Parts: sequence; C-alpha cells; structure tokens
Amino acid sequence: MTDSPWVVEVSMETFQEVVVDGSKQRPVVIDFWAEWCGPCRRLAPLLEKLAAEKAGEFLLAKVNTDENPDLAQAFRVEGIPAVFAIRDGKIVNHFTGLLPEQELRQFIGSLGPATPAEPTPLDHATELEGRDPKAAAEAYRAMLASAPNDPAARVGLARILLATPGNEAEAAQLLAGVEFGDFAEEAKRLNTIFELRAVPHSDTDLTAAKRATTAEGKLTLAKVLAARGDYTSALDTLLAAAEDDRQLGRTMVREMMLKIFDVIGVQSEQASDYRRRLQGLLY
Repeated sequence: MTDSPWVVEVSMETFQEVVVDGSKQRPVVIDFWAEWCGPCRRLAPLLEKLAAEKAGEFLLAKVNTDENPDLAQAFRVEGIPAVFAIRDGKIVNHFTGLLPEQELRQFIGSLGPATPAEPTPLDHATELEGRDPKAAAEAYRAMLASAPNDPAARVGLARILLATPGNEAEAAQLLAGVEFGDFAEEAKRLNTIFELRAVPHSDTDLTAAKRATTAEGKLTLAKVLAARGDYTSALDTLLAAAEDDRQLGRTMVREMMLKIFDVIGVQSEQASDYRRRLQGLLY
C-alpha cells in the first residue's frame, strides 16, 4: 500500500472515526479487497493514484475482507473488489468489480470536492482563546445566553476566568454540574486548579513558606507554589519533602502530586518524570 496520507487501512475498531466521522469532512471511498483477489490488485493502484492526484479531496479507506468479515457483511459485499463512496455517513455511490481508469475517474469526480464543515460557535470561541481571551469570553457568554447549561461553553468560559486570579467564584459556579460527558475531564482539571488556589498564596504567604526547613514545611511551601500556578517548583519542593520524610512522601506528598498531575496532564511527559522520581525516592 502507498504511503500517501490519503490512503489508510481500516478495521472495525477504526471504522467509525475514519469512515463515518471522516466522511463529514470529505468523501471517503471504501475499497473492499483481499490478498488473493487479482482484480483487487489491479484496481488498488488506480484508486491510490487518484487519491494522490486529488490530494485530500477524498480519503481512500482500504478494508481487507479476510481480516474484517464483519465490515464486509455490514455492507453486504458479495464480490470483490467492492467500492463504496461515503459522504456525511451515508453511501452515495458504489460499484463491484474492476472499472477502466476513465470510468473510475468519473466515479471519483461525481463525489465533488471536499466541503469543510462550517465552523460552529464553539469552534469560533475555542479559536479565539489562544489570541484574544476577552473576545473568547464574550463568545462563550453568547453561547450561554442561548443555552445556559451548555457544558462546552461553561467549561470554556471557566478556563478563561481561571487564567486570571480573582475569578474563581464565577468559574466554580460554571463548573458545577459538569460531571459527565465529553467535557467532564476538563471540568475536573479546572476544579482541581480551583481547589489548589484555596490555599493562601500571596507574596507574604510565599515568603513565609520559603523559610521552612522541615518536610512538613516544604509540603506547605509546595501548596503555596501550586496555588500560584508554579507547578514545576511545587513538584520539586514535594520531592524534597519526600526525601526528608518518606512516610510523608507516601501519603500527603503523593496526594498533592496527583492533584498537580491532574492539572498538567496525568499522562504528560512532566508527570511521568516526576512520578518516576518520586518512586525512586520512596522505593
């Protein structure tokens, strides 16, 4: 199979994402084939050639019928090669057998060019976050005006509010109730930020905490640093506390680290690094 980004192997596990969801962005042409099928081997280069020529106007999804009989059965494939054109999750055209290149070009041409979906209000607000947070906040508020319980708008606005200290109360109110669905994980992360900021963390609090020399004092300093959003310094201080007191490291230090991991990403490279370093100290 070619290395073209417009040609992919598809299985039952990837079918929904690649074909059904993908067809909402551009047409998807499914090629049902098998290694032992001579016509399949002659058709494949022609399809791959057209996929390369069109450069993203359609995606060629190849399905090995021997490895994915359930997919072949779902499409009622009785002979191969069998080719189906999918758009917006629906079959719009198909043929069975080997077509001459000219007819194949007509088949592909009938699908038309890719038609990117119109950006949604959420797309617009999300895009604004990176360059104009104030405008993004207004966009999220406009979404909430028409749909007060929209979890995407609630989480998006809360994220912007928490970027500036002093807005925690409104952010917490927005996040209340966002416990399930696609935005629950981000809501949990933002709630953890809110929880960490509950620790007094003024410049005076920081100066006082820096005088600590005991493991417990270093834990307190780490909490102040985390409340100020200085997560790397907080993690370094937690490691120092664990080094001084391994029992504290296995309990309160570890619990504090887990909260910070929730904020920076549990599977992030930084979290993995500090997780290994803490384990190295304790065990």
